[in-house]
Amino acid sequence: MRGPLLAAAGGSMGGPLARTIRAKLTAALQPTHLEVRDDSPRHGGPPGAETHFGVLVVSGRFSGLPPLQRHRLVHEALRAELAGPLHALQVIARTPEQWESDPHVPPAPPCLGGSKREQRRGDGGEETGQQ
Repeated sequence: MRGPLLAAAGGSMGGPLARTIRAKLTAALQPTHLEVRDDSPRHGGPPGAETHFGVLVVSGRFSGLPPLQRHRLVHEALRAELAGPLHALQVIARTPEQWESDPHVPPAPPCLGGSKREQRRGDGGEETGQQ
């Protein structure tokens, strides 16, 4: 995974939200491998903002479950964070067997920039110059 990787063995890296994500996913899913990536700096927020994350979770709890159910387990573990400070979460959820056979992780999607407060071309908000 690209971006600041927060997967240090035995150490707690990252800010308070990153540590909470790590702790809650560990408690809920007992992962054999867990990576937490803070993508917030790529999204134009103020320094120290923890709003955009990516997680790679490898857990036996995912065995026999389709991807949607796996994502639901991750979201359930992080319900309070998703209702509050966590704005975006990219989830990669694999079984230990899947991880052993293919440890490749797809790159994080690019940030498209902007915010809801900005006007973008073609959204009906551009000025025409007519009065």
